[in-house]
Order: sequence, then structure tokens, then C-alpha cells
Amino acid sequence: MFFRAAWSLVLRKGRLGVRGIHSPEGTAHSKGKMPPYTNYHAQRSYPMPDEPFCTELNAEQRALKEKEKGSWTQLSQAEKVALYRLQFHETFAEMNRHSNEWKTVLGGVFFFCGFTALLIWWQRVYVFPKKPITLTDEWKAQQLQRILDMKGNPVQGLASQWDYEKKEWKK
Repeated sequence: MFFRAAWSLVLRKGRLGVRGIHSPEGTAHSKGKMPPYTNYHAQRSYPMPDEPFCTELNAEQRALKEKEKGSWTQLSQAEKVALYRLQFHETFAEMNRHSNEWKTVLGGVFFFCGFTALLIWWQRVYVFPKKPITLTDEWKAQQLQRILDMKGNPVQGLASQWDYEKKEWKK
């Protein structure tokens, strides 16, 4: 109960909450604002931010804003685009365009995979000891012959598969 009441107070003050940085208290008078730009935040899910992208206008931009109040048929295409850029940072097409970040990520993945392979190779050459003698083919053949000579497990094991008279495996 207390948590719910505290959370509603936080939401009411606009510090946190659903609207986040779009709250009236948090955006227009925030301390991190850089002058001609505000803490502007537009995204596909919230395309109409509370304040324009550019708030402090120079003389040319102010003249364009005055011209905007008249007939829009007198505005050129470049002036319309300039007015749009004063209000919004990006168009929907610019918001939706694909970035090339995947190339950087894939390059990083390949770099670290290559570095890991190089590290494993270095460890096999310089860190790990040589193979033990018990893993050589000669040693394995001698061990098999020893088991057969001792007739180990003659009922169901390895010795039951060996023909001792012909000196070969049973068929």
C-alpha cells in the first residue's frame, strides 16, 4: 500500500513515470539543456514531442518563422524543409532507416573469435604439455596385446573375441 502511494507521488511530480522526459517540469527547465537545443526527444512511438527541436532562433530563422504565419504557397520547398527542421530533428524515414551498427558488432564478434582462436593455438603450442606416451599408437597396440596375452575377461570381454590358435580376431 505504501509503495503504491509513493509511486503515485513520483508519477504526479513528473520526475519519473510514463511520460518520462516529456513531463512539463522535466524538459523545458532542465539543467542539461544545451542552448539552441533542448532536451528534445522524439521517437516512432511518441513522434510529437512537447517542445520544438530548436528553441533559440537566429535572425534568419526568426524571419522564416514570421513568413510561416502567412500563406504557405509562397514558401519554397527549401523553406518548408527548414521550418520542419526547426520543429523536428528527424523525419519518420530517418527514424526508421537501418543503421550500419550491425557491421561494427559483427566485426567485433569476428575479432574476438579470431583472438580466442589465436590464444587457444598459443596455449596448445607453448603451454600444454606434449601428448602422453600412453596415447601413441604403438603403446595402444602393446596394451591390447598385453590384455590378450593375459586372457582378460575370456567369457564376454575382449579375449572372447580373439582366436588364440590363428592369432586373429574371430569372425
